Amino acid sequence: MRFLLDAEQRAFAASLDARLTAADTPSVVRAWSRGEHGSGRALWRKIADAGVFGLAVPEEYGGLGPRPVELVVAFVELGRHAVPGPLAETVAAAVLLAGLEDTGPAKRLLPALASGDAMATVASEGSYALDGDVADIRLALAHDGARLAAGHGPVSRSLDPARRLTPLAEGGELLGGGAVPVGPVVGHARLVTAAQALGVGLALLDRTVAYVGQRTQFGVPVGSFQAVKHRLADAKIALEFARPLLFGAALTLDPADIAAAKVGACEAAYATARTALQLHGAIGYTAECDLSLWLTKARALRTAWGGPRECRELVVSGGGRRW
Repeated sequence: MRFLLDAEQRAFAASLDARLTAADTPSVVRAWSRGEHGSGRALWRKIADAGVFGLAVPEEYGGLGPRPVELVVAFVELGRHAVPGPLAETVAAAVLLAGLEDTGPAKRLLPALASGDAMATVASEGSYALDGDVADIRLALAHDGARLAAGHGPVSRSLDPARRLTPLAEGGELLGGGAVPVGPVVGHARLVTAAQALGVGLALLDRTVAYVGQRTQFGVPVGSFQAVKHRLADAKIALEFARPLLFGAALTLDPADIAAAKVGACEAAYATARTALQLHGAIGYTAECDLSLWLTKARALRTAWGGPRECRELVVSGGGRRW
């Protein structure tokens, strides 16, 4: 099936792309990796001003959503520009808060998420949360419901330096209590993570195509070699096959469809990262090369919110039509 964006969606993607291009995201990513969050927070507010986080927040709480297709459009661009921060986690937090039976926490917290005044992170109790040191809202999924953690533990670095991990403090305010909409929370987080991964893969492919057109061996561009063309063609095909899976999942919101999109997009991005690294040669291994910002993210997103094995098992089992 072929999915075509309408004129409004294409304009939204182009506008977001222009904002992020002007923001010099590589320097923002490097500052974020060092724990310097000023430029990252400024970029976060620009993204929120474009309406990105409002797409996950219902209208009654100051948002524009829920609009999962437009969220996918936005997150592809965020991945293409390697934007740092708890992006998927903020979407997951919005879904969690909007799904609580007690609307009090939603009324109190969701408007700030939609406006970009706050960022959120979500993690199961006892596990690591992404960017817990900078998040304003830290949600811990506990056995007795969701809790608003009051703090966080020490920061640990991950494979992707821009993804800083922290344990959340135990205890905290119980939100709603009882049943927590874990299924939709995980589903939306997986969906936008898959969209990010697709954007990362597309950026890696574009950068590699440009590089092999400039790098020469034996007096000719490396990109003219048939073996190089085949590797790039394989990467392009994998990414393009992942695209309809992603938009199809955004339309159905079926757990199995989302899992298939997660596998397709993340595996395509990871394979493209391997190709990009090989075709860049030794320079691709250096942290000074901007390519590394996308290489490490492709690897990290592959296992975020469910790795390939877990998602494949969900696809095989059928997943069910409801959460």
